[in-house]
Amino acid sequence: MTPAHPPLELANTGREQDHDSVGLATFGFWLYLMTDCVLFAALFATYAVLHQNFAGGPTGKDLFDIPYVFVETLCLLLSSTSVGLALLAMQRLDRTRLLYGLGLTVLLGVGFIGMELHEFFRLLSAGNGPQRSGFLSAFFTLVGTHGLHVTVGLIWMINMILQIGRRGITLPIRSRLIRLSLFWHFLDLIWIGVFTLVYLMGVRS
Repeated sequence: MTPAHPPLELANTGREQDHDSVGLATFGFWLYLMTDCVLFAALFATYAVLHQNFAGGPTGKDLFDIPYVFVETLCLLLSSTSVGLALLAMQRLDRTRLLYGLGLTVLLGVGFIGMELHEFFRLLSAGNGPQRSGFLSAFFTLVGTHGLHVTVGLIWMINMILQIGRRGITLPIRSRLIRLSLFWHFLDLIWIGVFTLVYLMGVRS
């Protein structure tokens, strides 16, 4: 007859393999983040080269609404805090608080994307699209690429909420949540650079 429970050695081996796969996946995700760092470094460098190329058009001082962008930034900063609280709930295996934390993060992230799309629509409606000048082309590319990453993060987060609701807080789900939090905090840091170098310095140009 087949034993009801696997031998202890086999169970331990299975756990070791699970932890090895988690470690490998986390290492691979760090490599991905490094490639994303290179991407954003190139976009920041391009913006630095083109940010004074107005082609007779409006400057950052004419276009940027700092109080509006500050509220947008606050949404992303608060969402990073809620991700941290969700991870703490995960460590305590508190599924309810974990889902609340992720849900709040999604709401704040959607608010951030909504405000960014509204800003883009306002600029495009006034004829200040990426074709207007080198400055605006670099601006839309940098900010839009970050916004695309946030959108991907939101889709990922919604998928994780559905998985947690169906399966609970399993080891693979904990591993994915850790990588998701790394990705979200990375986007938070990139946005701080965007807010400082693009918006705050832009209104002084």
